[in-house]
Amino acid sequence: MKYSANSVWENKDAYDIVVVGAGHAGCEAALACARLGLKTIVFTVSVESIAMMPCNPNIGGTSKGHLVRELDALGGEMGKNIDKTFIQSKMLNKSKGPAVHSLRAQADKNKYSNTMRQTLENQDNLEIRQGEVVNILVEDGSVTGVQTYSGAIYRCKAVVLCTGTYLKARCIYGDVSMHTGPNGLQAANYLTDCLKELGIKMYRFKTGTPARIDKRSIDFSKMEEQFGDERVVPFSFTTNPEDVQIEQASCWLTYTNPTTHEIIRKNLDRSPLYSGMIEGTGPRYCPSIEDKIVKFADKERHQVFIEPEGLETNEMYIGGMSSSLPEDVQYKMYRSVPGLEHAKIVKNAYAIEYDCIDARQLHPTLEFKSIHGLFSGGQFNGSSGYEEAATQGLIAGINAALEVLGREQLILDRSQAYIGVLIDDLVTKESHEPYRMMTSRAEYRLLLRQDNADQRLTEIGHKIGLISDERYQMLLDKEEIIRKEIHRLEHTNVGTSQEITDFLTNCGSTPLTSGSTLAELIKRPELNYELLEPIDHMRTESFSREIVEQIDINIKYEGYIKRQLKQVEQFKKLETRKIPADIDYDAVPSLRIEAVQKLKQFRPLSIGQASRISGVSPADISVLLVYLGH
Repeated sequence: MKYSANSVWENKDAYDIVVVGAGHAGCEAALACARLGLKTIVFTVSVESIAMMPCNPNIGGTSKGHLVRELDALGGEMGKNIDKTFIQSKMLNKSKGPAVHSLRAQADKNKYSNTMRQTLENQDNLEIRQGEVVNILVEDGSVTGVQTYSGAIYRCKAVVLCTGTYLKARCIYGDVSMHTGPNGLQAANYLTDCLKELGIKMYRFKTGTPARIDKRSIDFSKMEEQFGDERVVPFSFTTNPEDVQIEQASCWLTYTNPTTHEIIRKNLDRSPLYSGMIEGTGPRYCPSIEDKIVKFADKERHQVFIEPEGLETNEMYIGGMSSSLPEDVQYKMYRSVPGLEHAKIVKNAYAIEYDCIDARQLHPTLEFKSIHGLFSGGQFNGSSGYEEAATQGLIAGINAALEVLGREQLILDRSQAYIGVLIDDLVTKESHEPYRMMTSRAEYRLLLRQDNADQRLTEIGHKIGLISDERYQMLLDKEEIIRKEIHRLEHTNVGTSQEITDFLTNCGSTPLTSGSTLAELIKRPELNYELLEPIDHMRTESFSREIVEQIDINIKYEGYIKRQLKQVEQFKKLETRKIPADIDYDAVPSLRIEAVQKLKQFRPLSIGQASRISGVSPADISVLLVYLGH
């Protein structure tokens, strides 16, 4: 039994919204609801696990950095929190174009979790409650409350599920199997049954984590030291850049070798991944070291990153060597890596299996199609990663709040944000493995850069009520400065004087044969706004690095940006062509049987969304357009 019948009782405190889970998704959902003025309670199986990082001790990375900046622009907390608690920061892909620049920061894990917990504890309208939710109470297709393992009933108007990797979680290495959540914390064993009874389709997914090794047992002289950026760029647009210029901790790089690979191959039969002990599907883009050895058998070595878990612990994270091999094999495997010959394991590597949902059961608002007032965010939706989780939590929380308030819900499309790409992919595409965000998934990457997330989304955050008037005004002022300065540069001419010729020659640039504008000079790869200062005699103001960066990008990539904006126009035409909610697909002549089945299952909101459903062809879309008279 889930609870004793004698202990069932109703909590008389009034709540608008219940958030189930206080990981990265749950924190953002709960804060968003509370900040929009709604009485919110967040349940967690352990208050010690609030914003916990059970796996990698970092925030951001390729495409994930984009998500964090977008979340910040909408009024989320993750960017602010990592700015307060990071120990090393790097802008990745700097040798490439600005579309793929992505910020990544190593976190002090404990400090990150504690700081976020303090934020939740000090937030008005928000209560934290340790307890396991076992039932979602539904009447006439709408949520009415939740019930905990103790039997307590909490009435509410909406519920946001952010259960992460805790539902029927099982941690496994070798033949050891423990029915616990990450880091040995209590699993949530009962909610799955309730969800299945409500008709919700569940998946079984898997992820994993590497061992943690005692710093004192590592020989760093055999590794390559990895430093942070000389000048740190903050995640949050509200953080003063000068506040994050701190002394940074080092990370280190080493490699596996043929000996490592041989140890793993010889013991594959003892790996639960290959013995059949693990049922769940793991993430394709974050494979275990066993998977790497099997799938990339031609590679002689794989990168191994040694990353500190914090400034006040000796635990080091062994990035790139996630595993579920038995304990004795783990020792042999790790000790075959240069620098780890005498490694002392603090925590074993393990795989974790958990229940999650088929996200195609959700609207793009992240509300369940079948249950009014039930929202879902994070790894529970079949994604992987703290950043993917946090952004979904924010959107689910915002929409739960907007629904309770009777306001129009928020849907970000693929041309507006990586968040839009993420959610659209989750709710329209079949996925049998944890979804990971990548820059290649975004069609309009040049527009969806991490540096302009505030210009794309802050207005939306302000309309919702999560961005203050002051912050919004600062954005408007910034945009006006950029616009005026670009206009000035486009209308400031320089000639072929000796001064200009000498300057260009010294910069390794071709001298002019006729007049040019400063903007045209900035378009040259070897030149930029800062370099042109000596010949820009009309320049009277000095701007921040952030504004200078925007000026450069907007001028240099003007042609490409205009081309992508035209593509977005075409995309928007299909997105704005709405499909009636009550359409009878069986009545649409010439629509293929597979398309009818898929469209009935998904009930897409627009022609654009319909076009991205697997099994719906361009010909089917043409038929639909004709039928709807578009």
